[in-house]
Amino acid sequence: MPLPTSSTFQPFNFLNSIMATVTRENIGLLNDKLVVTVTKDEYFPSFEKTLKNYSKQANIPGFRKGMVPAGMVKKMYGQGLFTEEVIRNIEKGLNDYLVNEKLEIFAQPLPLPNGSFQPDMDTPTDYTFEFEIGLKPAFELGLSNVKAPFYRVKATAEMVNEEVERLQTRLGKMTEPETVAGDETVLNVTFEEADRDGNVVEGGLKKDNSLLVKYFAEGFRPKLIGLKKDATLVLQLNEAFDEKERTWILSDLGLTDAGDYFFKVTITKLGLVEKRELNEEFFKEALPGKDVTTEADFRAAVEKDIQAYWDRQSSNQLQHHLYHVLLEETKMDLPEGFLKKWLATSGEKAKTAEEVEAEYPTFNNQLRWTLITDKIINENKLEVSAEELKDSFRQQVLNYFGGMSLADGNLEWLDQYVETLMKDEQQLDSTYRRVVTEKVFVWAEQQVKKDEKEVTAEAFIKMNEEHQHHHH
Repeated sequence: MPLPTSSTFQPFNFLNSIMATVTRENIGLLNDKLVVTVTKDEYFPSFEKTLKNYSKQANIPGFRKGMVPAGMVKKMYGQGLFTEEVIRNIEKGLNDYLVNEKLEIFAQPLPLPNGSFQPDMDTPTDYTFEFEIGLKPAFELGLSNVKAPFYRVKATAEMVNEEVERLQTRLGKMTEPETVAGDETVLNVTFEEADRDGNVVEGGLKKDNSLLVKYFAEGFRPKLIGLKKDATLVLQLNEAFDEKERTWILSDLGLTDAGDYFFKVTITKLGLVEKRELNEEFFKEALPGKDVTTEADFRAAVEKDIQAYWDRQSSNQLQHHLYHVLLEETKMDLPEGFLKKWLATSGEKAKTAEEVEAEYPTFNNQLRWTLITDKIINENKLEVSAEELKDSFRQQVLNYFGGMSLADGNLEWLDQYVETLMKDEQQLDSTYRRVVTEKVFVWAEQQVKKDEKEVTAEAFIKMNEEHQHHHH
């Protein structure tokens, strides 16, 4: 039976209403039993009224509508209607009690076994059902006196230069030179397993690949300079590539170890990206929507974007830290026994005790996090406006289409697409939760003292990798 999951209800009106009797008994930590009793005076008048209405509407062959004898209708449908009416009154009594008492409960009450329930419309009597409820705990957030590390990466001139070159290359024009000229030449090659003299091994490995000259080991690169399309050379992976590049070459070839393998490598095509000039046309294409006309302004805008990226990474790292602080330092009790029973029976298929024990730790963390975020949202009146939801949907769509920007020409189609997405309740709820969670973390950041330290990008990345390894 569907029941409320929280107690934000209007007070119950007692006028002109016969109430079911509900008693409450504590049976464990945040775990109570509710005993609901309904009397004949509560449910029998409604049963008789329902039976009478049924007689007027019943379609039974051989009788005109509304002319079916009451005794026949009672015999055919009475017991089922009687049972439904008893259960409906039990459910109403339970629901009214939860509303009136304003109980903050998890999920919904779990009915306890009731082997004595054998309703008989010919001998109406009082009926009692028992339910088990899990109560939400009161708790304080564990953010008091927290001093959180905040690692900031500063955009460097080297970062700016690398990004400018990347943009020049990405937006450059691909040409097909006659010979290998330098580190930026692209080689389309075929690897064929061979002996040390370059004789191809029958049935050996064969794989096409595309490599920049600079991916080869520095001492090997001179052997490539001046080569033309269809040229061949024999190499060993250990000699031709340093460890990093060799690892992904081995992976591409399906090997785990370079061993004593020799490969005949044939150049099937040469390519070279002609980098874009640093002019106004390039600036507008690389940074659409920004009024950039000089190289100095372009580099300043690139530096600003790089700094914004690293600031977001710093904020993300801080928020991840605060997530663990809130989850680990917020002390709260939970009705574990009730929650495990609920977990065992809440799905389409009942879970075994072993499955419940395996799933409970993750379920417990998710539940604790939901309680913590709901407390922050409610106490600080964090809200998400319709326009904020639309903006989030717009950005999701633009990212899906390759990171487009709102400045990228005519995007009238975007709002129509967003309107369609917002009609999907699951999508809407997911987006709302993401946006409101962002607000939760913004609030949490404002509650702690930041211990700010400047680090290099390499050190920052290493810290994140170590942190992820630790938590997985």
